[in-house]
Amino acid sequence: MQVPEDAQRIAESLVERGIAAGASAADALYVGGSSSSVEVRLGELEAVSRSEGEQIGLRLFVGQRSATVASSDLSDEVLGTLVERCLAMANEAPEDSYSGLAPEVLLERGELPWLDSYDPFEPDPSELKSRALEAERAALAVEGVTNSSGASASASGNIMALATSGGFSGAYRSSGHGCSASVVAGEGATMQRDHAWHSARFLEDLDNVAEIGAKAGARAVARLNPTRPKPGKYPVIFDPRVSSSLLSHFSGAISGSSVARKTSFLQDKMGEAIFARGVTIVDDPLRLRGLRSRPFDAEGVHVARCELVSNGVLKSWIAESASARQLGIEPTGHAARGAGGAPGAAPSNLYIEAGQRSREELLSVFPEAVLIIELIGQGVNAVTGDYSRGAVGFMVRGGEIAEPVAEITIASNLIDMFATLEPGADLEFRRGIDAPTILIPEMTVGAA
Repeated sequence: MQVPEDAQRIAESLVERGIAAGASAADALYVGGSSSSVEVRLGELEAVSRSEGEQIGLRLFVGQRSATVASSDLSDEVLGTLVERCLAMANEAPEDSYSGLAPEVLLERGELPWLDSYDPFEPDPSELKSRALEAERAALAVEGVTNSSGASASASGNIMALATSGGFSGAYRSSGHGCSASVVAGEGATMQRDHAWHSARFLEDLDNVAEIGAKAGARAVARLNPTRPKPGKYPVIFDPRVSSSLLSHFSGAISGSSVARKTSFLQDKMGEAIFARGVTIVDDPLRLRGLRSRPFDAEGVHVARCELVSNGVLKSWIAESASARQLGIEPTGHAARGAGGAPGAAPSNLYIEAGQRSREELLSVFPEAVLIIELIGQGVNAVTGDYSRGAVGFMVRGGEIAEPVAEITIASNLIDMFATLEPGADLEFRRGIDAPTILIPEMTVGAA
């Protein structure tokens, strides 16, 4: 794997070769990474892995025609062949009136923003093993836990470099540390499994691994002896473990390509109130140590904090250059891609701002409600917004969490869910997409 400066020079050189070969425009994306992980089960080592890899992708334009190729061999001879092949493919590609690089006026210029995203410390396998074993021991120590599905600890490092013939060149690196544990509670047909995990850019920000294990054990035990509620209409509360999934559906619906293809249930909602007053949804690519922070997008476009929803009103799509041209807007700084493909659009650190009421207050709003901690299946229609998913959780009565429930479905429509949801005050930044506890006043709950 290259250092960022060398990766950047390789990308720049490949762009220069593409232009010299006859392309009208070009960009090159280098992606390199390394990772180490250790897995244990019942106190014994199960697996140790270490991987390193790098890949570079080249996109060449010949007028309105374009093609993309990629290689994991970065030798000079192979890169020369890569340019020839890509240019030949571009000459044979169909014309696309929306293709092209990002407008030069929108490119990130000057010194890149500092994101504090790289921890140079790399633990050795013995440290990772010790961390995984500690997490598992803490999980198995929880009364009622009867078996382990395993625990793991990991560390990783990544480098991304991008160069374009439009005048952009930049590179950045990031790191990651993680730990997880999964255990079983109960015996025979009554067994229940659950897990806990955490990841962070810096090891010092990683949760205490014993606490991760203890949380996994407590979660598994709490799920023992589930029942099913009587089918009907219930208030539904999404625990932070699953509430971020609602933002994933939202971000897919405001993707420029979905809107341009008219396959989004929000395609006609720009400028309208789709959430309740006071609800704000933010995308922040510049958060220090954020898991999805980036100093530029995958087309080299300048990035900044953006309120996608402000006081309930939809304010912006997320669009790379191609879909932005289809929609008649400017690219929004949300381009994302791998080395081998054309850019699409994706959020960075996406979150819904905390509401006014605490989690405890949301649990107490209704005499009876259903708290969801796990969602199963993919029963969401992106075109209509119809929502139906399997779920696991708990009944809530009088503000107190009561018996566990399983093998249920929750159903509604995302337009109605968005319009009535209330975020709690317990927002924490722990993932790439974050949301607090969320209350939806009414959904249909049935048997799975």
